Amino acid sequence: MPTKKTSAPLSKKSVKRAKRTALGRRIAGAAREVAAHLRGEGSPLTTYDVVVPDQVDVAALRTRLNLSQSAFADRFDLDLSAVQAWEQGRRRPDRSARILLAVIGREPVAVLRALAAE
Repeated sequence: MPTKKTSAPLSKKSVKRAKRTALGRRIAGAAREVAAHLRGEGSPLTTYDVVVPDQVDVAALRTRLNLSQSAFADRFDLDLSAVQAWEQGRRRPDRSARILLAVIGREPVAVLRALAAE
């Protein structure tokens, strides 16, 4: 009959060492926040209402970023013909594109960091 493998509990030393790292501290803090929430203590957990814009003025966004159509497409790895079609009203960005464009509008540097090659 196969034996059931169980992992040894973490030692206090290994737990203490993990808490010293930034990630360990974040995980421990999150665990304490969840435990407090389950006990009905503390402030409620943060929630967000997500609103996907129906329309995005791509030309205005691009102009605000001081980029040509070609530079905008290159910078955010978009298809140049799609950017042109959006601006000319021949096509409407799909839901995913509208979300990306909304994020570019609010946090263009964050998008560039997220898309940067490592």
